[in-house]
Amino acid sequence: MRKKERQRLIRMLIETNDLERQEDFVEALNKQNVWVTQATVSRDIKEMQLVKVPSTSGGYRYSMPSQKNVDTQKKLVQSVHDSFVSISQMDKFIFMKVLPGSGPVISNLIDEMKYDDIFGTLGDDNTVFILCRGEEEAQKFQTTIDGMVKNS
Repeated sequence: MRKKERQRLIRMLIETNDLERQEDFVEALNKQNVWVTQATVSRDIKEMQLVKVPSTSGGYRYSMPSQKNVDTQKKLVQSVHDSFVSISQMDKFIFMKVLPGSGPVISNLIDEMKYDDIFGTLGDDNTVFILCRGEEEAQKFQTTIDGMVKNS
């Protein structure tokens, strides 16, 4: 498994589990048929800038740094503002045209933000397809994008 895929899995695991030790990561990844060493997990933790926060059990667990979400939002707003061409909505689907090369970046940033209203995204060279959970959510997210275009 590639590092990027493994780190994506690690992000998912820390959102759904209280992982307190690096060995917990190794065990959780092994259950997903991803065989890693503690040293690999240690490098991933450092690169991903994971932090320990209080857990409900009284100990500490690993978590994503809170600042990263703010940085991702800022990057998303700037990327949309710099590369936006057009946007259209049909039912729960949003189709956004962007400058060439920007589609994958914007798609990834939207995914990283983990918006509750969004089921998933696809980004190619100059488009971003956004599947929302419903038509109302799509309208709401289109308004969010419009705000990014106008206010940054």
